Amino acid sequence: MFVESRMTANPITISSTTTIADASEIMRNNKFRRLPVVESGKLVGIVTDRDLRAVSASPATALSIFELNYLLAKMKIKDIMQKEVVSITTGATVEEAAILMYNHRIGGLVVVDEQEAVVGIITETDIFKSFVDIMGLVDGKTRITLDVTDKIGLLHEISEVFLAMNINITSMVSYALPDGKIEMIIRADIIDTEELERALAAKGYPISHVVHIKS
Repeated sequence: MFVESRMTANPITISSTTTIADASEIMRNNKFRRLPVVESGKLVGIVTDRDLRAVSASPATALSIFELNYLLAKMKIKDIMQKEVVSITTGATVEEAAILMYNHRIGGLVVVDEQEAVVGIITETDIFKSFVDIMGLVDGKTRITLDVTDKIGLLHEISEVFLAMNINITSMVSYALPDGKIEMIIRADIIDTEELERALAAKGYPISHVVHIKS
C-alpha cells in the first residue's frame, strides 16, 4: 500500500506572505491542523495549528484584543513557519510514512513529487484507516492469536492447516514479544473454531485467543 493511494491529494497551500490571521481562518473553516507553505511551486515550510495558537491571544497577554488582531493581521506566515519540513514522496509505502511520523512525533506528512511540488497530505488518520483496511476489520472476521517460535517453514505449516480445512486467510501479521517469541494474528472466515484449534494444536501451534471482530 503506497502513500499516493492513501493521501489527500491537492491540499490547500499558502505562501510565506500569507498573514497569520488569514491562515488561521483557512484552518478554522476547513478544520485543518496543518498547512504547507509553497513558494514558486515548491515546498518551503509548514505551519500547524500549534504554531498559530502560540501567537494567538492568551490570558497573560498585555495587549487588548484590538491590538492583538492588528498585529496578527500584519504578521506573516514566514515569521512563524517551520522551515525544516518532514516530507515523503508519493511512491513511498504507508509503512515508511508511519515510521517517519513515529520517529518525528508528528501527526502528518506533506507529500511531494520529484520536483518538490506539494501533491498531497497524509495524516495519522490516514495511517489508521490503512491499518483497518489492511487487517480487514471492516469485513468482520474471526481473529485468532498464536504464540509461536519463529522458524523456517512456520507460515507453510500453519497455512497447510487452513488449506486442509478449506479456510481462506484474509490477513496475517506477526510481531515480536518481549520474551523473544512471536505473536501471530490471523483473520479468516472460520465456521468451526474448535476444530481449527484442535488441528493447529496437533501441529504444535495452540491458539491463545479467539474473538470475532464485528464491523
